[in-house]
Amino acid sequence: MAVRIAERPRLGGLVARKRPLEGMRPAVRFAIVAVLTAAWVVFSVWASTPWRSELREAVGPVMAWAIPIMLAYIPGLLIGFLTFTLLTVPYHVPGLDPAAGPWPDGKWPAVTVLVAAWNEESGIEATLEAVAAQTYGGPVEVILADNNSTDRTAERAAETAERHGLDYRRVFETEPGKHRALNSALATVETPLVVTVDADTLLHRDALTYLVARVASRPQDQHVSACAGALVVLNASSNLLCRMQGWDFRLGINGIKLMQGAYNSALVAQGAFSAYWTDDLRAVGGWPDAIGEDIVLTWTLMASRGIVQYEPLALAFTVAPEEVGHFMRQRSRWARGMFETIRTVPPMRQPRVLAKFVAGMDYLVPFLDIGYVFFWIPGFVLFLFGYPLLVSWWSMLVIPMSLLIYGTLRRWQERHVFRRFDVHPKRDIGGFLGYLFAYRALTASASMRGYVQYLTGAARHWR
Repeated sequence: MAVRIAERPRLGGLVARKRPLEGMRPAVRFAIVAVLTAAWVVFSVWASTPWRSELREAVGPVMAWAIPIMLAYIPGLLIGFLTFTLLTVPYHVPGLDPAAGPWPDGKWPAVTVLVAAWNEESGIEATLEAVAAQTYGGPVEVILADNNSTDRTAERAAETAERHGLDYRRVFETEPGKHRALNSALATVETPLVVTVDADTLLHRDALTYLVARVASRPQDQHVSACAGALVVLNASSNLLCRMQGWDFRLGINGIKLMQGAYNSALVAQGAFSAYWTDDLRAVGGWPDAIGEDIVLTWTLMASRGIVQYEPLALAFTVAPEEVGHFMRQRSRWARGMFETIRTVPPMRQPRVLAKFVAGMDYLVPFLDIGYVFFWIPGFVLFLFGYPLLVSWWSMLVIPMSLLIYGTLRRWQERHVFRRFDVHPKRDIGGFLGYLFAYRALTASASMRGYVQYLTGAARHWR
């Protein structure tokens, strides 16, 4: 049940923040980045004056502004803000001492791992084996949040848990809905921390250690309510679609989360792998009845002054859709979930200024999708045939800017994450080119479908 913002508990407070141990204060970073981004957009508007003049003669004054706004100015604003933010973030690898832990007494807190499952007999064994292999220094309990599975999920999970000596139990929820399964399991949790893991996600052996260390930290004396882990596509070599998704998770999603985390406002503590304080989850009523239950939960936590972090070293491997239809349905759910979140927890009602702005950037995302589907794709076709009216040289500048930030992220991730954990993703130039030039057409089309489903009130589905 939705709760009004005014009635939500205060998980943090309005207090003077200490200076961070390294780097600049988030508010200072935001001020610098905002000025640089505004200057970039102003320059964009000025430099593209000839393009708007050509458009005015061809399609009229209104579209002469609408097309550049959706094809150049909004993408330039978002990419510019991302780029300038990441240039100011200290890319460090925090030194962790697993023997000492993040606590004064040297003990790591007890953790409950919730694995939401519905007919996952093919993958649940590997998921639990990865949990059993964790190097985490504290007690770990595993709860299978079984949402009325009708296959051998429960049987295989129990067998795997017994074989590996896991502290394991199952909570069975007959009513459909991932949020119901998770909330039923949450009601039985007795540990201070909860970590959610999807049934098709495999944790790196050190993932839990890094994730808990981040959520237990107090940057500038602020309370971290949740922390999202870093996801990598497990089946990235299956086909071209999975190869493109592999690059999306590594560069697109990782880059955006790094940017959001720089302002203590990671917008999605994804259900696939994230950590939460149990008391904070219960204080906001657990997971809501929404198609994007993890998104709404994250924004609700931030609306109660809890901050949400991102830990790029908490590595997990998730299975990406291998069929186009499955992929389109997934991304439609994500887009619809964003709309439901904006309606339930509007960005302007976020109490922290930085969270208000970072969340408010989601208002611009639909314009990106509309511009891409209705202007960029037909404009690019015209461009190939010698008619560069819609897609001009100026709108093409987002490509080198994207390459700059993608190259920086790739080098950092390979040097500080993959090499550290002895992970060796294949060099995949073909998949990267597909991600750069074709992938957006799929995601934008899927998002448009999700927007329509939301506006028409279509039935919601977990998968």
